[in-house]
Amino acid sequence: MEIRSLDKRDYKKAIQFAIKGMHFNWYISNRKILNAYGKYFVYMELNRATQVLAVYEQDRLLGVLLAEIYGEQRCCYSKTKGIYVKIFDWIQKLFVKKDVDLYDDANNEMYREYLKSEKPDGEIIFLAADPDCGKKGVGSLLLKELEKREQGKEIFLYTDNACTYQFYEHRGFERFAERQIVLHLEKEIALSCFFYRKKIVRKELNG
Repeated sequence: MEIRSLDKRDYKKAIQFAIKGMHFNWYISNRKILNAYGKYFVYMELNRATQVLAVYEQDRLLGVLLAEIYGEQRCCYSKTKGIYVKIFDWIQKLFVKKDVDLYDDANNEMYREYLKSEKPDGEIIFLAADPDCGKKGVGSLLLKELEKREQGKEIFLYTDNACTYQFYEHRGFERFAERQIVLHLEKEIALSCFFYRKKIVRKELNG
């Protein structure tokens, strides 16, 4: 396995990783809408990202990590992705605004609490691996690469119990806050929203 830049031809694969790994099917049963939402989510985060890391085995994409590190230049921004995100965001808020706001409000409340004592350097905005690849350590490899590039920095992330949040706890992230919400979409869904933080240790050079 090796770390490379994410090939644009693999965006569709990254979207499927997001749909499966983040269990978007909890909220959406219609396949076309599910794929459209996955595309919206990945495009939104790609347009923000300053670090885009991908794990490949030969030409097969195994995992993706996107991070926004403040002060660094965005590396995948495009107007086309931005237009798609804006259109989908408008449609989403038109039909499920209350639930979108509920989720965002929970995250924003935790972030404001965090800013009272911390000054972050960036955010992990997307991390997903191919659930069918049969390989272990893909997510850990991506995190290690980010930490090697961003030594000494304070990073945070949002997640919830629809994702494998324990993964972060096992890799040195501290759960700073959590909130409980109930979404009313195709069915009623109770969610635990989590806010994690980590200070990346700066490695001293020997000699």
